[in-house]
Amino acid sequence: MRTQSNANGSPLTQDELAAWRGFLRVHARLIAELDEELQRTEGLTASAYEVLILLADAPEQRMRISEISARTVLSLSGVSRLVDRLVREGLVEKVPCPADRRGANAVLTPEALARLSTARVTHRAGVRARFLDQLSPGEISVLGEVWRRLGSGEGETSSEGATGP
Repeated sequence: MRTQSNANGSPLTQDELAAWRGFLRVHARLIAELDEELQRTEGLTASAYEVLILLADAPEQRMRISEISARTVLSLSGVSRLVDRLVREGLVEKVPCPADRRGANAVLTPEALARLSTARVTHRAGVRARFLDQLSPGEISVLGEVWRRLGSGEGETSSEGATGP
């Protein structure tokens, strides 16, 4: 059920404000907790984890840096700095893009795949404990439909991204 859009900028109702503020508060808390856990147990930030998962799911485990930026909430310069850090850590290789010499591809290393195997377990357990286990199957279904409708499939991360399970 959709509520009627109010394009004139009138104040939000108490229910609308509670829904919006609740979403922001819960999202911020969950991401901070998942990020802290991944850093403590796996030595990866949530952003690094998300980039590595995108690469793991990509054909040939490679993706243009600009495409990574388009599929995450990170800016192009933010992704570039993160990829450079992942290169220094031995988790990613940066190679020229054959189709466009100005661009670069990020490619997973075998070490990254090994780290992801344990990081995925940690991340999934964190998502379950902090989010999914707090909801009924019906609530999960409704939320999934809401996020699909609001996201319209644009910019969604893989099924294992840091912003999702």
